[in-house]
Amino acid sequence: MLDALTVVPEPPLAIQTQRALTRHPGWRRKSVEIRVVAWLHETSLVDGRSQGSHLAERLCYKVAMTSLEPTGELDATRAYYDEFSTRYDDRRGGREPFGYHDLIDDLEIGFCERFGRGGDVLEVGCGTGLLLEKLRQFARSARGIDLSPGMLERARERGLDVDLGSATELPYEDARFDLTCSFKVLPHVREIERAMREMARVTRPGGTVVAEFYNPVSLRGLVKRLGPARSVSHRTREDQVFTRFDTPWDAPRHCPPELSLIAMRGVRIVTPAAAAMRVPGIRALFNRAERSLCDSPLRYFGGFAVLAFRKSA
Repeated sequence: MLDALTVVPEPPLAIQTQRALTRHPGWRRKSVEIRVVAWLHETSLVDGRSQGSHLAERLCYKVAMTSLEPTGELDATRAYYDEFSTRYDDRRGGREPFGYHDLIDDLEIGFCERFGRGGDVLEVGCGTGLLLEKLRQFARSARGIDLSPGMLERARERGLDVDLGSATELPYEDARFDLTCSFKVLPHVREIERAMREMARVTRPGGTVVAEFYNPVSLRGLVKRLGPARSVSHRTREDQVFTRFDTPWDAPRHCPPELSLIAMRGVRIVTPAAAAMRVPGIRALFNRAERSLCDSPLRYFGGFAVLAFRKSA
């Protein structure tokens, strides 16, 4: 049944669709939807160069992805973020002025701006689009991808350009973006080396990959190890989803050889918990401390280790 896809000419996303269909033997294929995908490719690419053909390719990819039924861990991760999407923005996006989440977002975006201003930017795991909306302010173009339809629904309400897909199988052609970034996503990807290879693949030579890791050598890491798992909804707790921790010096081992570490920022160095930022006097103190220490030698003790890698030319 997959042979119908292999006779299509070589649009980049058609190739990515074929990869998605053939590299996941644990996924159950629905032959009817896959036949529809093949037909859409053949009918939309008759002339091969129409403006609508690229949109058709993206539609084909989405149909193919939704025609696959992942089981086990991927299902659990998607369900986790779909449930989390209903309250993800509750304390973000200025709803809690000078609060914990806005501080974290500002430090992450400020780091990305060093490498992505005026360029084409992709955020892997864009969620509801809070960071992508800020990336768009300094980028030539900004695009996001996420595994969760629930998260993407809210991102589209913001008018953002987003796609449904997985970090381990990005539906984009090689060397498309100047900056590819990901925050709070890779620690939940078991096949992290594969995700890093994909991020490197879609980044242009000389471009930058910014990847965030959960750092065990930090106050946040200590709290996560010793404290109870947090609930994200009435049905799901954090410990029901795969989570990994990598020190800043171990994380680069997950990268392909074409990526070289060029910079690092530590986020959440001295703040023991998000609740501490809700106390007015203490909030201002922690806010100033985090902003002043994020690029200091103490950055190696940030709960979130944000690493920048340059792709070789």
